[in-house]
Amino acid sequence: MQRFVLDNSVAMRWLLASDKKNDQAYAELVLNSLIDAEVLVPHLWHLEVVNVLLSAEKRGELDSGEVERFIAQLESLPVQVDPMTSQKAFSRTLSLSRLYKLSSYDAAYLELAIREGLPLASLDKDLIKAAKRADVEIYLIGNNNGN
Repeated sequence: MQRFVLDNSVAMRWLLASDKKNDQAYAELVLNSLIDAEVLVPHLWHLEVVNVLLSAEKRGELDSGEVERFIAQLESLPVQVDPMTSQKAFSRTLSLSRLYKLSSYDAAYLELAIREGLPLASLDKDLIKAAKRADVEIYLIGNNNGN
């Protein structure tokens, strides 16, 4: 079974549609792949999900019922939480943040993908660029170094 690291930017497109057709198509492709794949996320993933959903709710893009239904759907997915995210924060994650000029949150996804040798599913342009530089495969796209 295929495993990959899932960035929150992809998961949010499953509910909050993007005007960018390529981004939306990629997010749907990733979601459909979960039939035969398992997801690994850093320990902070759930907090990021909740933060984005609450922000969308405050802006009036979602109501509380939509948020609760989406959370129930996420909970039914084959998502595994990495238990070592916090243990790596002060060392490898900090170093990757500095090296690739990423937020600590984005660097946590990159650190996890590197440590586990897994591809990364992301729509975050800076994170994708850093992943390519770090020789991390982009899930369902491959490692397009130089592109």
